[in-house]
Amino acid sequence: MRILVLQHLDVEGPGSFGEIWDAQGHERTTVELDEGEAIPPLEDFDLLAVMGGPMDVWEEDLHPWLKTEKQAIRRWVNELGRPYLGVCLGHQLLGAALGGEVGLMAGPEVGLARVALTEDGLRDPLFQGFGASLDVFQWHGAAVLTPPADAAVLASNAACPVQAMRCGRHAYGFQFHPEVVGQTVEDWRRVPTYWESLTKALGSEGADELGAAVTARLPTFRATAEALERNLAAAWGLAETS
Repeated sequence: MRILVLQHLDVEGPGSFGEIWDAQGHERTTVELDEGEAIPPLEDFDLLAVMGGPMDVWEEDLHPWLKTEKQAIRRWVNELGRPYLGVCLGHQLLGAALGGEVGLMAGPEVGLARVALTEDGLRDPLFQGFGASLDVFQWHGAAVLTPPADAAVLASNAACPVQAMRCGRHAYGFQFHPEVVGQTVEDWRRVPTYWESLTKALGSEGADELGAAVTARLPTFRATAEALERNLAAAWGLAETS
């Protein structure tokens, strides 16, 4: 499988998903949009994975490439109809590109959290084998406020009603971070925008304790990522490559 990964920050890559894909022998091409790299021809790829980042989807004046990226996502999903995976900003970009509304939350959601599957989520192949809820890792201050017209909301919680969604048949987005790995918290703490949201959400003491709390849950988060990747491959008709 040929995977195109769009990144918006060097320390916010596909994490455990990338490790799984590499172990499976897939071909991965990474484009750093924040460094001015151009999106290659979309027809050359089987899967588009769009990761997180500190910018917001509406900041096109500061980051003009966001407009091009949303156009690429819209074409990928609506015209090419190929598998899409969006995480955090990538989830929000999917919503914005397809006509949904993305905006700031009342306050950032950072740290360990729990999300509940909706009725659509319980039926969707993405969450086959999961229970009614799952523990997740969060780090965001914006959210999909109104999903696109054809979207199915698959997971939710009180802080953010659109925690996971499917648009059409093949496009999935996660607001939470299934891809978290051992160095994630330490890497993201050094990003000024992320540090600000971390301390605002958890306070200085909670910010200092987050790394250890996440480390203790890494086996669970890795198992979740592996199950989601298997389910995504099956939903996309790519199970034979997993």
